[in-house]
Amino acid sequence: MNADRTPPHSILEIRDLTVRLPPGGDRTNAVENVSMHVNAGEIVCVVGESGSGKSVTAQTVIGLLPREQLTPTSGSVIFEGEDVLTLSRERMRGLRGKRISMIFQEPMTALNPVVRVGRQIAEVFRSHGLEPGRGGMPSISDLLESVRLPEPERLQNSYPHQLSGGQRQRIMIAMALALSPSLLLADEPTTALDVTTQARILKLIREMQDRYHNGVLFITHDFGVVAEIADRVVVMRDGQVVEQGPTDRILRNPQQDYTRMLISAVPSMVPAKRKRAPDAPVALRTENLAKTYGGGSWFRKGWEVKAAEAVNLELRRGQTLGIVGESGSGKSTVARCVVRLIDPTGGKVYLGDTEIGNVRLRELKPMRKRIQIIFQDPYRSLNPRRSIGKSLIEGPTNFGVPEREAWARAVQLLEIVGIDPDAHARFPHQFSGGQRQRICIARALAMEPDVLVADEAVSALDVSVQAQVLDLLTDIRDRFDLSVLFITHDLRVAAQVCDSVAVMHQGRVVEYEPVEQLFAAPTHPYTRELLAAAPGRHWNFQAFCEATETVAALDG
Repeated sequence: MNADRTPPHSILEIRDLTVRLPPGGDRTNAVENVSMHVNAGEIVCVVGESGSGKSVTAQTVIGLLPREQLTPTSGSVIFEGEDVLTLSRERMRGLRGKRISMIFQEPMTALNPVVRVGRQIAEVFRSHGLEPGRGGMPSISDLLESVRLPEPERLQNSYPHQLSGGQRQRIMIAMALALSPSLLLADEPTTALDVTTQARILKLIREMQDRYHNGVLFITHDFGVVAEIADRVVVMRDGQVVEQGPTDRILRNPQQDYTRMLISAVPSMVPAKRKRAPDAPVALRTENLAKTYGGGSWFRKGWEVKAAEAVNLELRRGQTLGIVGESGSGKSTVARCVVRLIDPTGGKVYLGDTEIGNVRLRELKPMRKRIQIIFQDPYRSLNPRRSIGKSLIEGPTNFGVPEREAWARAVQLLEIVGIDPDAHARFPHQFSGGQRQRICIARALAMEPDVLVADEAVSALDVSVQAQVLDLLTDIRDRFDLSVLFITHDLRVAAQVCDSVAVMHQGRVVEYEPVEQLFAAPTHPYTRELLAAAPGRHWNFQAFCEATETVAALDG
């Protein structure tokens, strides 16, 4: 598709950019004949699945491509009249941070863990021969206040690990905006954040863009985010631009099937209707479950944090119970206590009729196979040195299943989760993120559990892959009559897969209702705040796609 005509006040114009991949890749080019532009004072969202070329495009603009692996072979990237592909390294260093800045997806890996954040912000100034608070430059405290961070004096003396995810992301934004750049590149800056923190970051980026009148190239796979902040949208697939235009037109009348697929994959905020068996046996329940962290010594004052307090939940056979809330609300703590990856400090956990919350570890082993967990990051939860086949048979053989029988079960499970059984000898790095998550689901099912705990199991996946994994989890739950404890910060996902939802805030369950009732008439202020913070909450993406398909069919 031809790019929109570039207005004369554009600050970035990418023309027919092609970047070659190393030999042996799944395709020849990472991006191919890509054209787009960003105007001053606007936000352009680039959307697409993993591998679509979004991040490669942004890294090309700021000069961060690993040149030995990714090589621009044609096209141009014109920033404020200069083609960055032809600039020297010295000139690019002069632009980077001062005229072009970038916010990365994961601030914990982008920030130096052993340097205080104030010093890291100061390095942005000093790398350009400037000093914060001098010569008209803002001070570090001023920058922290501008991104709505409290207690700037304390925060600038903190290390990254002492801050929350939202605070670290604000630090990254402060660093990116320190020298008032004219172009801001934001690479999935809200993907891993809970819904309320995400809403605050999106609002902050819009406020900063309005204040500095800079252009923003915002990379995302979430059309909810697109609906919230984008002025224009560029849709990429397999390294090529398939569609671009004003946000309203793209969302209401997408022209390409791929765009319609991405939009329709966004989970609805309207809960799915499911039949429940209210008299089904209880598979899992907690009674006043509590977890308190604390410490202290002769040289340090004692401290105590109640991560979970008086949590009472009940999960019936064949149903899905969702736990939602912000980071730090206690969701994952409850999940880890239930699975006994950490020990509760109070209360009880019943797996069926058996209390497992207070038994000793050696007595717990026979119960392990009855409750399994799927983690958020499948790559870190799979052994990189072990083939997926061996990972699948490890659990059953540890519990006495003959190896031949375990292999037969592994092959069957790979087929169920949509992975070619012939791939059993491959290693985790040879699969995509969605495939790795499917493998983790198969590994959990290999133990034939009664309860499956999914701890943010789809939050890091593309929206289309997420939809596939959610469908898979629902199919597996129904096929095996499993009970699923589903931990998530995504209310859209909770609406589609859960029968009941417990809302956690500061370690406590503040609301616990059937999903339809909770979404239709939330009673707690915190629940209402969560629902109001969902990006693109006013858009019914599925309805727009269905209407577009109907019009196309009539025209045909």
